[in-house]
Amino acid sequence: DKPPFYRETKVKELVLDNCRSNEGKIEGLTDEFEELEFLSTINVGLTSVANLPKLNKLKKLELSDNRISGGLEVLAEKCPNLTHLNLSGNKIKDLSTIEPLKKLETLKSLDLFNCEVTNLNDYRDNVFKLLPQLTYLDGYDKDDKEAPDSDTEAYVEELDDDDDEDDEVDEEEEDEDEEDEDAPPRKEEEDDDEEGEEEEEEDLSGEEEEEEELDGKDSDEDDEEEERGQKRKRDLDEEAEEDEDD
Repeated sequence: DKPPFYRETKVKELVLDNCRSNEGKIEGLTDEFEELEFLSTINVGLTSVANLPKLNKLKKLELSDNRISGGLEVLAEKCPNLTHLNLSGNKIKDLSTIEPLKKLETLKSLDLFNCEVTNLNDYRDNVFKLLPQLTYLDGYDKDDKEAPDSDTEAYVEELDDDDDEDDEVDEEEEDEDEEDEDAPPRKEEEDDDEEGEEEEEEDLSGEEEEEEELDGKDSDEDDEEEERGQKRKRDLDEEAEEDEDD
């Protein structure tokens, strides 16, 4: 008793791009997809939207590269809560074809790229006047400000994250460099210091030896002078004795 797609009733996004439609109807796409919020049927050969199922929760509908030329009034009945509608690359030639979209009160974004209607004079101004609920037409608002793109924003956020990670890496490297500057000398520097200390010790020992040699020389000279003094004294004593004998 369960419908063929009963397991799909909780699906929120459905992409059927490049599938083949049969007389404007896509087999298996029924109103059993009651939770569906995004539906993409790009290049499936649709000539109208009359056979779309009723999808009350549908917000985004992709109908690019089909052969739709009219009959858009059924969208207000089938998908009353649409916010984004893409009709790029269809057979829409004049403003009267899109006028029924007025009834889509929640519609914020409409794309008509590569439709003949875009060649009309004052095309953008006239569409915004015709559909005052629109915020973006073909990706731009009334002031030619580009609509935010979720994929682009995600990409920019990833770049920002990468930059932040790079900054963190740079900061870590700077911290490591500062730690290296504050760190004790490397082994080579320690070896140089040790060699310097050994040379200083050798210099000191050499100076001590020289001082000892000088001290030895001074003491020898003192001894010689003392011997000479004693010898002179003896000579004088001998002379005095000889005088007395005379």
